[in-house]
Amino acid sequence: MSNILMPLGDATEALDTFYPFFRLPEDGYEVVVAGPEARLYHSVLHEIPPNPAVPWDITEERPGYHIEANIAFSDVDAGDFAGMFISGGRAPEYLRYDTELLRITREICQAGKPIACVCHGIEILTAADVIRGKRVTTVAKCALDAKQGGAVYVDEPTVVDGNLVTARTWHDNTSLMREFIRLLRQG
Repeated sequence: MSNILMPLGDATEALDTFYPFFRLPEDGYEVVVAGPEARLYHSVLHEIPPNPAVPWDITEERPGYHIEANIAFSDVDAGDFAGMFISGGRAPEYLRYDTELLRITREICQAGKPIACVCHGIEILTAADVIRGKRVTTVAKCALDAKQGGAVYVDEPTVVDGNLVTARTWHDNTSLMREFIRLLRQG
């Protein structure tokens, strides 16, 4: 069984995280959850409340489920993984400063292994400097992060460019996972 690295931290978005966490094993991949430390992390739910009588321009955040990281970033050997799945939520805003995570991301990308990224996960790819010259998508409010990373931002559900597959939000999970699994099988 091939391992897929899933880096996360507190405030990882629940649907960004749990859909691939359960979907990848259905195709024979083992998801290895990593964090700054090996411990329990809190997920959150992000959505714009569906009540048009109360305008809300940004996503509301509510507590979600918990997920256990089995390994700390500092103990990860990128060579042990067939690919990487980067979730969104607020976690990437903080994780992008973790030098060990940036090292892992660069190593997996430079090895040509597939990397899937959704929503705010683009902040990690930008910080690792692995999207320069690539065509990517992300949630609209992170378009600037993609551009600052040297990428060409497009507003499409899912974009594949080389070994990277990016999606806007959890609403695009189906097409994101379809393309990510296709890239993993090609590897």
